Amino acid sequence: MMQHGRIAGPMPWVIAIMIALTVMAATAGLALANVAGGARAEIAGGLTVQVVEAAPLERNRQAERALSWFANREDVASVRRVPDDELAALIEPWLGELGTGAEDGGVPVPALIDVRLSGPVTAARLEQMRQGLARQAPAARIDAQASWLAPVFDAIRSLQLLAVGLIVLLAATSAAAVWLSARSALGANRETIETIHHLGGTDGQIAAIFQRQIAFDAALGGAAGLLLGLAAVFVLGQQFADLGSGLVAGGGLGAADWVLVGAIPLVGMVLAVITARYTVISALRRML
Repeated sequence: MMQHGRIAGPMPWVIAIMIALTVMAATAGLALANVAGGARAEIAGGLTVQVVEAAPLERNRQAERALSWFANREDVASVRRVPDDELAALIEPWLGELGTGAEDGGVPVPALIDVRLSGPVTAARLEQMRQGLARQAPAARIDAQASWLAPVFDAIRSLQLLAVGLIVLLAATSAAAVWLSARSALGANRETIETIHHLGGTDGQIAAIFQRQIAFDAALGGAAGLLLGLAAVFVLGQQFADLGSGLVAGGGLGAADWVLVGAIPLVGMVLAVITARYTVISALRRML
């Protein structure tokens, strides 16, 4: 009666599929958290200053005054004017080759200054800088870099919540599969269970037999699912690595992340055993 599960049985494969999907969802959520954290840390004190002036001489004059004003502030860690050729290379994929001013028939391109503050950019700090900069360079426009990426951070947060929801759904589905398997096994072995009870076997002893079976299936399926999930993650990681994006590169997993991923099969096995015990004991109390 109630022999240990084998690889031919359905439960190890069901658990393997659930664990593989959970591993993929968890790694995606952790990678997104790392991307968001790295981006926030990088742009926490970042400001972008644009000098929007059509006349090249006036634009350069105001840009140099803004550059000097920021360089003399104690709360500025670094300041750099983006070279015109670098700026042209940035916009060329979208707008093609452009001139730098009206005199060559091109579209005037604002002067761009990259500023790094020694602390985070607050609303009050940003407003104070806008007022001070307006006296030095009236054509300058200053923006916090974090505000540009706010929609991206919102989208990442939504994807993280989706990953968490998927993990919870997979856990519930796995528990339901274990519950159905335990109920089916109880029904198939009802007569044997009654005999064990008549011989003095307790509900706990009978439940322990089912727990060992489920633990074996969960361990077997968990190991297979972990390997499948990691293989899928590796393939997807290679695809994203080929993009060559700095933002994507910041989504690599650290040692703590891999420990969490490696613990997924163990958590799945514990959940399966607890579900099996609860299911068997509850059913036995009603059955006998």
